Amino acid sequence: MTVKKELKIGLIALVCVALLFWGANFLKGTNLLKEDRSYYAIYSHIDGLSTSNPVNINGFKVGQVEEIRFMPDQSGNLIVRFTVTNRDFTIPKDTKAKIVSSDILGSKSINLVLGQSIIELQENDTLSSEIEATLTESVNQQIAPLKKKTEDLIQTVDSAILVVSSIFNKKARKELDASFSNIRSSLEAFERTMNQVEDMVVDERENLNAIFKNVESITRNLANNNEQLNSTLSNMEAITDSLAGANLKQTVNNASQAMVAVADVMRKINEGEGSMGQLVNNDSLYNNLENAALDLDKLLLDMRLNPERYVHFSIFGRKNKKVPTN
Repeated sequence: MTVKKELKIGLIALVCVALLFWGANFLKGTNLLKEDRSYYAIYSHIDGLSTSNPVNINGFKVGQVEEIRFMPDQSGNLIVRFTVTNRDFTIPKDTKAKIVSSDILGSKSINLVLGQSIIELQENDTLSSEIEATLTESVNQQIAPLKKKTEDLIQTVDSAILVVSSIFNKKARKELDASFSNIRSSLEAFERTMNQVEDMVVDERENLNAIFKNVESITRNLANNNEQLNSTLSNMEAITDSLAGANLKQTVNNASQAMVAVADVMRKINEGEGSMGQLVNNDSLYNNLENAALDLDKLLLDMRLNPERYVHFSIFGRKNKKVPTN
């Protein structure tokens, strides 16, 4: 009997310990009767995230944070292990684990931002991490533009106060009065100018009307001769197309080559090369030609005066005539 009582007491104690262990884990959010999937995420800082904080998808709790520890590479980054209890839900591969504030008091949780990948996230995979801006950072972001505008407004007010102070200065008031006087004088001069312009327009109204009529006539003529203008423009376009189609470049190149050849011929003539160069640059050739022309002239004169010297056909003979000498 004693052994049976001790066995019963031992079994009851064991069950109580098991229930106590299960209850403690259940209160922590861990259900030992369900199979959980574990995942990891790496953060540079966690902003107060702790174990047992919830893991949500679209605001619905699907798990909790199980462990937080430093990375073994001594970088100071933190690796967070969390579990997802719902095995019926498929988590895409490109899902992000984002640390967010779950309430206004600053409690943290992990929100799984689902991706679009068709590949399923496997157990013990590491997710991309992201951290939501804190309330202080958000407030600073909102207040920073307002702060800058306030500082600019204060600078503007300071400038306005300086301007007002300078206006109330005696010297500044005198300069301001002088400025207003100048402005008044300028406005009066402008008014006189406008009156003169108005008088001129009245006096030249007939001329202006004639000018407008002439302009109207010109525009009417242009409108009436629109077809002729179009024809003229078409002819000009045809001429420009012809010029564009002509091989002007080849013509210019040929002319350039011809000018180079002419320049080479002139150079040779100037340098005395060839017959033309000798004729232009050699005086002896010119003198020889001149002497030959004189001798030929004398010969012809002698043949005219004394033909019997060259042709012997006279029957009676003839006295020789003297050849004139120069």
